Amino acid sequence: MTLLDSLRTLMSVGLGLRDLFPRPAPAPAQDDPLTLELLRRADEARAGGRPQEAGTLYRQILQTRRSHLGALRGCRELAVEAGEWRQVLDLQHRILGAVGATERARETEWLAVAYYELGRAELARGNASAALPHLKNAVRADRRFLPGVLALGDAHEMVGEHRDAVRAWERAAEVQPALPLLARLERAYREEGRPTRMIALYRTAIERAPDDLSLAVALGRVFFELEMLDEAADQFEKVEVQAPDLPAVHAFLGAVFERRGETRVAFAEYRRALQLARAFDWPHRCDACGATAAGWQDRCEHCRRFNTLRPARP
Repeated sequence: MTLLDSLRTLMSVGLGLRDLFPRPAPAPAQDDPLTLELLRRADEARAGGRPQEAGTLYRQILQTRRSHLGALRGCRELAVEAGEWRQVLDLQHRILGAVGATERARETEWLAVAYYELGRAELARGNASAALPHLKNAVRADRRFLPGVLALGDAHEMVGEHRDAVRAWERAAEVQPALPLLARLERAYREEGRPTRMIALYRTAIERAPDDLSLAVALGRVFFELEMLDEAADQFEKVEVQAPDLPAVHAFLGAVFERRGETRVAFAEYRRALQLARAFDWPHRCDACGATAAGWQDRCEHCRRFNTLRPARP
């Protein structure tokens, strides 16, 4: 190998290493006093319910500082509040191009939100075919964005692609065994006449999230619906040890004992469920603000954050 060949090899290796370890994004320039004042006034106008004034001020900053994160995020919040999701999408791409690596994950979720809302709007118009590309992009942006995964499967089913719907939900369940996701898979397996797959679905989910009692209750319910009464009773009694005041557990135990013909024990369990006087849906809590909801929703009604509701601990 000649000296020239050796130099070329070293240069090639160096370029490869440069691609593997990209240089960090340059630090943003410090705001000058005028920019700081414009940003303060814009934030104040947005907080005060004056979106047009706020938008004008944010755009004034972006005329000279196209990648100013404060102004871009302010414009995004205005677009979110107005439901202008295509504008949110454009702004979010600009934000992702300006943030550092530490902020990228949080900002990527907003990209998923924008695609999800565009897809959801198409679903509301009955146009599932147009919704599919948006929802696929939402899932690509953030695999853990549960609303997008649920809607993607729903859209596949609306266009008659049942197998694609199940596949999308199964892939998502491998990442996060969330109740709304498992409920859709359970329904699909029931319609296909696959009861053992329904049981395996929840058993696998419990192995991945052993502290999630909502999954344990769901498995007991599946046993009950399949007339596997002994297995159902064992499952609910295990949950009762950990959470003795869950009304759903006592209601199901009452139903199990009633089907066995053990009327007196069944009535005792029913009375216990009624005395607790709470809804049988599993309560959820927002990870962002701590607000509670009766069941899962794609967006917290209190803080308006997406994909933050998780099953609450009893």
